[in-house]
Amino acid sequence: MQSLFEHFKNASTNLPALENSPIYTLHEMQHAAMSPMQMLATAGKHWFHSPLNPLSYTPFGRQVAAASELVERMTRRYTKPTFGIEEIIVDYNRVQIEEEIISEQPFCNLLHFKKRDFRKKQPKLLIVAPMSGHFATLLRGTVWDMLPHADVYITDWQDARDVPLSDGNFDLGNYIDYVINYVSDLGPGVHLMAVCQPSVPVMAAASVMNAAGDENAPRSMTLIGGPIDTREAPTQVNLLAKDKPIEWFEQNVISRVPFNYPGAMRRVYPGFLQLTGFMQMNLDRHIDAHVKLFQHLVDGDGESAAAHRKFYNEYLSVMDITAEFYLQTVVEVFQKHSLPKGEFKYRGKTVRPSQITETALLTLEGELDDICGVGQTYAAHKL
Repeated sequence: MQSLFEHFKNASTNLPALENSPIYTLHEMQHAAMSPMQMLATAGKHWFHSPLNPLSYTPFGRQVAAASELVERMTRRYTKPTFGIEEIIVDYNRVQIEEEIISEQPFCNLLHFKKRDFRKKQPKLLIVAPMSGHFATLLRGTVWDMLPHADVYITDWQDARDVPLSDGNFDLGNYIDYVINYVSDLGPGVHLMAVCQPSVPVMAAASVMNAAGDENAPRSMTLIGGPIDTREAPTQVNLLAKDKPIEWFEQNVISRVPFNYPGAMRRVYPGFLQLTGFMQMNLDRHIDAHVKLFQHLVDGDGESAAAHRKFYNEYLSVMDITAEFYLQTVVEVFQKHSLPKGEFKYRGKTVRPSQITETALLTLEGELDDICGVGQTYAAHKL
């Protein structure tokens, strides 16, 4: 099967001038058309799992139940997951966790994982989650690991299709605004952690605050697998973004939100397109995982089946991204390489990472990362 990236690479750029792609409307029509099959599969799954059905005890019944669950999952609309962190262990003691929204904005909520009846003072850590298709809950494990050691906050980005047009646009400059405002609200001494996509705006925010002599400038900045300089060891994703003109992206992957959502008519990069790209990069692995799920269900291996459901319930939950943010990121980060070239601008002024003098820097990379190649994040030290 031809991958999405190969299809994009080979597609003609001599396309008619379209304001938007109709792909979002077509996706909604396809989902509506599949609804009867989804309901039938759901009924079949429950009926052939029911202890009242004699066939549920037979190999045939288990196979039908397994097949029904696969179809039901493939046609389901996955909603935003929850973090679901209720308690952790700190210094051998159980500590209850309560989620509270510190700041509520149209495109993002600043979420705090408050420790109940906990008096020990811990350093504040702001985790900036990526706005690249998945929800912030994808970093649940990171939050869990940091909670025993820090007072943790996270940017909980909102699905663009749920933000009304009256709330305005959201671009890369707004993203940096949000980060600067959150760091300022949390006060001096905050530690920043950016996972993948936000590395560039987070470094820009730290640069701006340091250049201004802001007393709230972050104490440290940890960048994990972020595209600081995509000229280093370019991956398939980097090459796709570089090879096509920005007009091609606007014509092919930008669409308007249908009228059945609060953000109707907002121009977005749909989350289902990003998910398709992610999955087709490792298509064989995902197909194999679902074949194994079928076998686990037939064999009655509930633990393995539950692990599959847990992973894919999260992985298949996606959010839309505003068109202006997506297109600007493609241009500035992947095509112009503005930050490493010293040409990145924020509110009309050039961002200079060399002016970062009060914020410590740590970069982490994954050797087998197929999104950000080795050296792309480490490039931050050169700047």
